[in-house]
Amino acid sequence: MRRLFPLPVPPPPAPDPANPEVAAAALADREWTLEELADAYAYPAAGDPVRAGRPGWLRANMVSSMDGAAHHEGRSQPLSSEADMRIFGVLRALADAVVVGAETVRQEGYRPARAREAFAARRAAAGQQPAPAIAVVTAGLGLDFSLPLFTEPLVPTLVVTGAGAPADRVAAARAAGVEVLFAGEGLGADPARVVAVLAERGHTRLLTEGGPRLLGQFAAAGVLDEMCLTLAPVVAVGGAPRVMNGPAVPVPERFALASVLEEAGFLFTRYRRS
Repeated sequence: MRRLFPLPVPPPPAPDPANPEVAAAALADREWTLEELADAYAYPAAGDPVRAGRPGWLRANMVSSMDGAAHHEGRSQPLSSEADMRIFGVLRALADAVVVGAETVRQEGYRPARAREAFAARRAAAGQQPAPAIAVVTAGLGLDFSLPLFTEPLVPTLVVTGAGAPADRVAAARAAGVEVLFAGEGLGADPARVVAVLAERGHTRLLTEGGPRLLGQFAAAGVLDEMCLTLAPVVAVGGAPRVMNGPAVPVPERFALASVLEEAGFLFTRYRRS
């Protein structure tokens, strides 16, 4: 893996003065440690001006084919790579909670997040639980509460919905021991309220893994702070949606490029709200 942006300043010293470009590339193109990746993707500190006035920091992580497909035949795994999964694991290990839509839970067969020894000390120092909670955003609560995501989590799985959600499904969730949080008064969760509701529970470092509809709702509501987008060197064609699929915004919102990493033709980009 090598960093394409921002370049190191000053550049790393070249062990071969006769061929500095080759030497610099050799130093940059290597496997990064988990600690290095964690430092590169660290959340902004609570006192960072970029977080001023925001209850939490919502980061998205998605993968896309070159032609804009968010998945292939319903799953993102065919677009992924070993490096992509390594970064996926690091982003999860840094988060307080992983926010995901109900359809993605069903399509991807979501399981509880696990504790990873490599990040145990880092999470303890940050006052985090051993693993991130999974927060499922849903309107109808059409979920199977007998699945391991709800029955075997290290950290209890949360369901986020609206106050108008079907009472029988809310009761079923609670009977299964699932905590239900209300973010808004309608049938489903108000995306503008989800971040605040989770932050009230101490989950301020948030990671959303979609799907495209939920991510589009967050973006349209103006609560998406950061986008980690993997561009896979593949063409999927087909009718798969884009990484965001939601209501149009009056004016396209500009994000600033924060970093670009590359490995095996995959580009790992990170953008922050301007």
